[in-house]
Amino acid sequence: MKKIIIIGIALLGGLSTYAQQEAMFTHYMFNTLAINPAYAGSRDALTVTALHRSQWVGFDGAPTTQTLTLHSPVFNNKIGLGLSVVNDKIGPLNTTAFYGDFAYKLKVSKKGTLAFGLKGGINLVQGDLNTLQLEDEGDESFSNNIESDVSPNFGFGMYYSTSKWYVGLSTPKLLENKFSNSNSTESTAVSAEQRHYFLIAGTVFNLNEDGSLKLKPTTFVKVTNGAPLEADLTGMVIIKDKIELGAMFRTGDAVGLLVGYNFTDQLRFGYSFDWSFANTTGKYNNGSHEVMLRYDFIYKDKAKIRSPRYF
Repeated sequence: MKKIIIIGIALLGGLSTYAQQEAMFTHYMFNTLAINPAYAGSRDALTVTALHRSQWVGFDGAPTTQTLTLHSPVFNNKIGLGLSVVNDKIGPLNTTAFYGDFAYKLKVSKKGTLAFGLKGGINLVQGDLNTLQLEDEGDESFSNNIESDVSPNFGFGMYYSTSKWYVGLSTPKLLENKFSNSNSTESTAVSAEQRHYFLIAGTVFNLNEDGSLKLKPTTFVKVTNGAPLEADLTGMVIIKDKIELGAMFRTGDAVGLLVGYNFTDQLRFGYSFDWSFANTTGKYNNGSHEVMLRYDFIYKDKAKIRSPRYF
């Protein structure tokens, strides 16, 4: 297992990457399918997760993101199938992605499962470039919009998990598609999909003898060229498997607080608030808000559901 993880990190680190562009999530540990297709079917139930993020509130043109994911195990839990929809708006550009997710799972030890995942789909990009205020009003590069430019893409991931810890590697988009404005005489590339590489990991352990108090530390590492390596470090305290309270530190960018509540074994609600301490952004916004809702459609044979599920 150690050799597989080391090889995976080497492969991801050796590929070329570009400026960071992918949507950001503070609830990454609950929105895993959006960044790693190998997670599909890992919760032993049909799981639906919806998330909304309003980033840098009060900053004109700041990012807003919505995700909807669903996934389930099939064929005696050997295969995981899923669907991911991500809508991301930054300034005049709006990107909507529709992806199918496939995972093949191998039982590599008594307690551990290794999954290999593939993600494939399309990206729809629209841009209202002529709404921008320009220093040079005659710049023809911004005189036409990006009109529903559609491009395919695909990615892959690896995900190893036990009941106590997990680690995953992924790159959701391998192709670096370029998008142009709709100028009929001359097209100009004004946007491009960039390749990103992600490492996720987490564990959970008891803080007291009866297990009513647990600690769940997790991390989300993002690697690109043209931007510093960025890591989210999060620690959440779980109280009686019902209430979750946590804090997050994002290197070079932000700190945040998270709260969560499990209404039932199947329904979870989460909220987070981030405050950016970066000088370039923190002065001009009122923080970032994120709301998450997840529901597990648990089947009748609950004996097959490993409960509670922390990942």
